[in-house]
Amino acid sequence: MNARLIIQIAALLGGLGVAIGAFGAHGLRAMLEASGRFDTFETAVRYQFYHTLALLGIGVLLAVRPELRALHLTAWLWLGGVIVFSGSLYTLCFTGITKMGAVAPIGGLLLIAGWISLLLAVRKL
Repeated sequence: MNARLIIQIAALLGGLGVAIGAFGAHGLRAMLEASGRFDTFETAVRYQFYHTLALLGIGVLLAVRPELRALHLTAWLWLGGVIVFSGSLYTLCFTGITKMGAVAPIGGLLLIAGWISLLLAVRKL
């Protein structure tokens, strides 16, 4: 994954985050509140945005410092973490498949691993 692709993925995740967040907050709020899952939905959107912005930062950093190749692992971990963590929570909220809640911690571990990867990748800056 190169810097341009990372920035493009961040842009896509950011746009999707706005669309999904607005759809849930306005179009599906009553359903989410009735099921008691509005907080879960907001958590999914929030973590998607946090890591979208972090991914954007990685892309910009790689554009300036392409020799920091270890940041590619960070990008992959965060992308996977967003897909698994937020994706499983979105699926839980919209389908009611409660087993998806058990998948979220795997995504959380990927997000944490991404932060550890970042720590290790920039230790020689």
